[in-house]
Parts: sequence; structure tokens; C-alpha cells
Amino acid sequence: MADITLAARRTAVPATTRRFPLLRGERLLLVLLVLYVGLLSALPLLRLVVEALAPGGDGAFLGVLRESWSSRAVRRAFSNTVTASVGSVAISAALGTALALCLTLARVRWRVAATFLVLSPLLIPSQIMALAWIELIGAVTPLLSSLGLAPARGPNPLYSGWGIALLMGIEHMPFVFLAVRASLAFLPQDLVEAARVAGARRGRILARIVLPLAAPAILAGSILAFAAAVGNFGVPALLGIPGRFPMLTTLIYQRLNGFGVSMMGQVAALALILMALAGAALLVRALLLRRLSVPVAAGARLNPMAEAGWANAGASALVWICVVLIAIAPMAALVTASLTPAVGVRLSAETATLVNYASAVFGSATVRRAFGNSFWLSLAAAGIATLVAVPFAYLSAMRKSTPARVLSGIADMPFVMPGTVFALAMILVFLRPLPLVGVSIYGTATILLIAYAARFLPIVLRPTGAALEAVEPALDEAGRMLGAGLWRRLTLIVAPAAAPAAVAGGLLVFMTAFNELTVSALLWSSGVETVGVMIFSLQYEGNSTGAAALSVLSILFVLVLALFVDALRPRLPAGTLPWRD
Repeated sequence: MADITLAARRTAVPATTRRFPLLRGERLLLVLLVLYVGLLSALPLLRLVVEALAPGGDGAFLGVLRESWSSRAVRRAFSNTVTASVGSVAISAALGTALALCLTLARVRWRVAATFLVLSPLLIPSQIMALAWIELIGAVTPLLSSLGLAPARGPNPLYSGWGIALLMGIEHMPFVFLAVRASLAFLPQDLVEAARVAGARRGRILARIVLPLAAPAILAGSILAFAAAVGNFGVPALLGIPGRFPMLTTLIYQRLNGFGVSMMGQVAALALILMALAGAALLVRALLLRRLSVPVAAGARLNPMAEAGWANAGASALVWICVVLIAIAPMAALVTASLTPAVGVRLSAETATLVNYASAVFGSATVRRAFGNSFWLSLAAAGIATLVAVPFAYLSAMRKSTPARVLSGIADMPFVMPGTVFALAMILVFLRPLPLVGVSIYGTATILLIAYAARFLPIVLRPTGAALEAVEPALDEAGRMLGAGLWRRLTLIVAPAAAPAAVAGGLLVFMTAFNELTVSALLWSSGVETVGVMIFSLQYEGNSTGAAALSVLSILFVLVLALFVDALRPRLPAGTLPWRD
């Protein structure tokens, strides 16, 4: 989606494309960025590859990798990872395509609200989504019990491979939705009008024109959903571990937590397999986009095809039924679970209580500390990423520096790789004391901050770069001709132009990092717990109602931030907020 959007913007903005030789101060800036990306992104991943490809104990070539692959548990986890991910992609593709078509081609009531709720799985961490669905489906769930709709007692059916595929399919559906909606946004109205003049009905136009042109976007979004699924940790952890359905991410977590750093070589080999799966998917996506993309002439934007009548009503009904099922009902189940005194108690006016909020959240020093840790870590990571992104985007977008653009691609790697893989890579680099100073940051908040700052940099870099692509480079040249140095131009010309997008990106980093689990699960230690880790721990220990209360507070906090970002939309570049056109 980002590729499609950026490509479209570049063709729409008449900015010059010529490259400029970097000046002295800009070369120093590039060196600093090389050090930042090299130390925090490239070096950890390179270290992981070297560890995984190391000889075995007997000196055999690729001994560590061979030994890992020979394990029956590893092959089973690999098979489960692939099958569950493929199943989830089928759900993501069908759901994301249908919702994108309905919200683009029909006049759906409360369209912005529906779009925000469709995209809500992107804002809600996977462990909270899994917890919400556990509270929604099952014999002892408060919501269904209160409505008299609870099924017969028995194990929760979500603790299985298909349950994991279902939830990962819903969670990664926005990737397909965004890709299809972006492709439809650039579909010219003239094509549809020509088909109507020729006598084609809406169904035929949809089947013979719209869907074929959207097919590359559907495929690209589906492959992106697959890459995200193979690296998902929250859903397999909450459903797969109790359901005895191991996947590669959960196997890495269990082995590292069970055997410690003595298993580092083995888990590095597992992480390399995950990285190969995700990398192969992204490579296939890039090749398919290049071969299957169909250029269309620019023209008026596609209007909704269903103006009124049963087609429009049907599309609206389908969208809101899906929104209720995938977003509203699970969150309602989470809230009702947080208000019940214990698991299995039916919620009523007499049993409703806030004791879970009082005891499990506000009464726990560890949970309060986790809130504080997540707040400050997320704030610091967002600040660092924003400060780095502005000069980074300046070199790559305004100065058209080829090394900066290559560096930008490297900076994307920690974000597109599975979080578990990146966490392992960080452990490998920072396990031992740092050279020269002799201090180890492993097990401290510093390693979490470094990991967040490196992993979430692309969230700020992309919108900031898009904003600076639209700025005329002559402004910077004029400043230079008037004698303004690099730092003066950055603060007086570049920063004001990039500020809205950079601030919005920083807030998105804050929201993403606040509930993060995949990286934190392997890097946290006693005293530096995070909100995501505490939700997972409470659920893992059997305190479901406490985990639900903490999840509700966490979602409310993120929702307030999302509303704040939405309020900034008049000052943001188009496309910065995915729930707005």
C-alpha cells in the first residue's frame, strides 16, 4: 500500500527530481545516520545471521542450522506456522477486499467511523485482540452468558490452529484493505463511465473492470499479511501455547525462557527460518508488483457506484455487520470480563464490580510500574525516532541522496522483520558488556528503548519523507545561497514543513510502542515490565479478569491518543491518517 501511495504521490507532485551533491555538513549528517542505522538495525540482524549459520559443535558446515532443522518440534512448528499463516491470509484477503470495495464503491453511513473500526486491529495489540476473543467465545464468557447465548461447557474452540488463523486473519486484514482502497483511489471514473455507456451493469463493471485492476493490490496486501502472520507472537502465544499448537515464534519464546542464553544458537537458527519466510514473501511481493501493476490514465476519482437502493443498503449492512463482529463485539466482551468479579460469574447489575481495576491494576505496584515504563519508553522512542526522521527524510526526499535512500531501505528491516527475530538480534549484540565502557545493557530499560527506536523509525520516516517530497527544493537552495548553514536550514525551513507529519508519526510510534509485546517479551526483565508483557503475564497466570481490566485501560489510552491525532488532520499531509481519505 505504501509503495502504491508513494508512487502516486510522486507522480502527482511536480517537484524536481534532479539530485544534488551533498555539502560538507550534509556529509557529516549522512555519516551520523549511517552509524545510527548500522549499529541499531544492520549490525543486530547481521549478527543473528552469523550466529545461525555458525558451524556445529563438531565443526560441521551449517551445523547449528542443521541441528535445529532436524528437531521434530521445529519441523512441526514450521508446518503450523505456514498452514496457520496461509489460512489467515485467505481470511484477510476475503474480508479486506470486500470491506474496501463496499467502503469505496458505496455510500456507507458513518463512513469515517466504519473505516476507523475496520482499521482498529492495527491499533489494538495482538495479545489484547486474542484476549478479547477468548472472552467473547466460550462457555464461561460473561457477554454470551449475560445474553443467554453461551455454548455448552467445554474447551474454548479458539485454542486451536483454526482459531489462530481466524484471529490472525482479522488482525492482518487491514493490510489488504489499505492496499485495495489505495488502488481504487487511483482508478479513473472514465473507465466506469465508458462501461456504463456501453450498457454494462454494476455487477459486470465490478467483475470485469474493478476487480481485475485491483487484483495486484489484493495480492500485494495478502503477501504482506502473510509476512506479518509468520512473525505474529501475541495470538499464537495466547491461543497456541494452551492449545498445544506451537509456532516458530512461540517455540523461540519457550526455548529462550526455558533454557536461557545457552540455547542462543538454536533459537537464532529458528529466527533465521522466520526471517527467510518473511523475506521471501516480501521479495515475491516486490516482484509481483513490478510485473502485474497495470498503468491507468489519470482522471477524475472513482465515484461510488451504488448511489441508493438495495445495493447501497446491502453494502452498508455488510460493512456494519463485519464491524460489529470483528471490532465492537470483542471489545464489549473484554469490558464485560473486566467488570466481573471472577471467571465464570454471570455479569449483572448485582455482580458488576470495579474490583479488577482496583486490585489487579491500581493496587499492583508491578502494573503501575509497567504503565510508567511503557509511557516513558514509548515517549522516548517516539522522540528519538522523530528527531532522527526529520534530517533523514531531508537527505533522502529533498536532497535526493542515493546513499540516504539506500539507508532508508535498511532502516525498514527491523520493522518488516518479525519482532521476535529483531529482539533476538538485539540480545546477541548487547548481551555482552559494551566495548570501551564495559557495561552491559542487557536486562535494562536501555535495550528496550534502543529496540523501540530502531524498530519503529519507519513509522515516522515514511510520512515525514512524503511531506518533504512535496516541498520545493528551491527553498533549501535559497536558504543556502543566503548563507544559512545546514542546522539553520533544518530548523527554519525543513522542520516547519515536516513538523505536522513528523508529530503525527511520532504519536503513531507512541501508540504502537505503548502496548508492544513481540519485542518486549524477550527483552524485558524484573523492574522494567511493560504493559504488553503484564497483560500477557496476567492471562498466562490465569488472572483473566485482571488482564481484561488492564487491556481496557490500555485501549482507552490509545483511543484518546488516536482522537488527538485525528484532531490534527487539517495540518497533516493527505494519507497520513489511514482512516481518513
